[in-house]
Amino acid sequence: MHTRFNEILALAEENDGLLTSGQAREAGIADSVLARLAQRGRLERAGRGVYRIPYFPSNRLSQYREAVLWVRAAGGHTDVAISHATALVVYEISDASPHAVHLTVPRNARLRRVRPKWIRVHGADLPPGEVTVHEGLPVTTVARTVEDILAASGQVSLVKQAISGARRGGYINRAEAQRLTRRVARYVRTIEAAQAAPA
Repeated sequence: MHTRFNEILALAEENDGLLTSGQAREAGIADSVLARLAQRGRLERAGRGVYRIPYFPSNRLSQYREAVLWVRAAGGHTDVAISHATALVVYEISDASPHAVHLTVPRNARLRRVRPKWIRVHGADLPPGEVTVHEGLPVTTVARTVEDILAASGQVSLVKQAISGARRGGYINRAEAQRLTRRVARYVRTIEAAQAAPA
């Protein structure tokens, strides 16, 4: 039997059991239907404008999908990418374990909702060549991620580990690995020169 819930299920299957009220509206499903299903326990509110099907099995990427959907629900922005140390986790190329899910949105993005404590938002205008899709998620490229981590935290050892892991995983070729390694060396020399300069 065809029901509204079956339509919602079909939408949510693409995102580990998650969907936004905007996606539902585009499919002709009113907010009141979502609210009614939430009252009956057939849906859970994962955040404002984001719903989860309770019995849907989650996996290691579910929280990241939820974070991306939260941004899209909060400001209608499709230009969002998982970034910084969280991108390393998605690629599985380091032992990074950030306390928050890092996302990058355009500088002029206005997120109209209260940000969940577990989401950290960075503002930057990412060109298309610096974002890729990995397992259905928008993620900054390895090269962009290296730049972001150096600029934000200067974690050289983490970046070196990520470059090695990205090369082993086939995310970058040998030439790109060498280029990124040179970039890290330049960063280290700049920091050392700044520290050696008289105050």
